[in-house]
Amino acid sequence: MASAHKSRWLASSLAKRHTELLFLAYSPFWMVWALGVVVPFKLYEHAGKSGYMAIGLCASLPCVILPWLLEHKADRSKPWSQKYWVKANIWIAIFSFIGNYFWTHYFYTVLGAEYTFPSWRLNEVPITLYFMTHAYFCFYHALSNVVLRRTAYAVQRSPRICQWLTLASVVFVLAYITALMETVTIAHFPYYAFKVS
Repeated sequence: MASAHKSRWLASSLAKRHTELLFLAYSPFWMVWALGVVVPFKLYEHAGKSGYMAIGLCASLPCVILPWLLEHKADRSKPWSQKYWVKANIWIAIFSFIGNYFWTHYFYTVLGAEYTFPSWRLNEVPITLYFMTHAYFCFYHALSNVVLRRTAYAVQRSPRICQWLTLASVVFVLAYITALMETVTIAHFPYYAFKVS
């Protein structure tokens, strides 16, 4: 049963709240492992195709396995298609696929960049990136939901235009910070190149 008062940060749906908190609790582990251990210590140097695939799977699979193993009681009696953690993972997987399959070509075409590490590829995008994107997007999904929920609560009594402008500004700031952080983290990974015109 949901609490009597509306949370300023957390979802009113207990299953949604549980899944978001699991994503937020798990994300620092894979980020520290991938960005604080694998990349700085260059553990990817002799990874090969299988090693890169293992890195992607190790980051993304817990986003599915943990909510399944630690399923909230609000989701247990529901059919799979109605469980929040299943719907969130499916949506994120679809969005990750579309982003990698179609939008990575913006990175390739406009920036003249390409990934050069050994990998199996789908539409010229390393398949491991589809999995890494899933882990990133689970974190982004949960964090943005929490921040936007809190922002909406803070401006709920403001005029509609102020609510809209505030939420739009927060989305812009979140997008900018995300782009900046992804740029900083990829800067230490040497296996991408820019084509010189």
